Amino acid sequence: MLNRVKKWLGIEGVKVELLLPEEIKHQEGSIKGTVRLSSMNAQTVTSFRFKLVEKYIRGRRKSKLTDEYLLAEMDVPMLIDVPANQPVAYAFELPFEIIRSRMDELEGKNFLLRGLVKAAKSIKAVKSEYRLEVEADVIGTALNPFDNKIINII
Repeated sequence: MLNRVKKWLGIEGVKVELLLPEEIKHQEGSIKGTVRLSSMNAQTVTSFRFKLVEKYIRGRRKSKLTDEYLLAEMDVPMLIDVPANQPVAYAFELPFEIIRSRMDELEGKNFLLRGLVKAAKSIKAVKSEYRLEVEADVIGTALNPFDNKIINII
């Protein structure tokens, strides 16, 4: 009975780990990485759901604003058997497109205003953080395992 509850809740079940490069160039337009699956019990993964999210932060203290934008999303159906105590790797490629603000476009096009735009961004404390999330659907579990990593897109 206890083992059935553990399996249903995902305890001692499949663990998901994202393996990504340290830096990703936005000109490439895709993220290439690996998902490592491991488990204490044999289980089956039926699909992966990948999401790339940009966290856009601006302002200071009380006037600080944060927005999140979904840059890419991909569902990958498959059947992967994860044997007990034996890691399995799955390579993936997630295409994405960065959303650029008008100030970013101005900074990229006009080299004379580049310094002024950077100074304005610094004064307003503008920055973006990128997060890649993966969730695996596992047969027989109510709580799906997931992982997320902060990535550096240059």
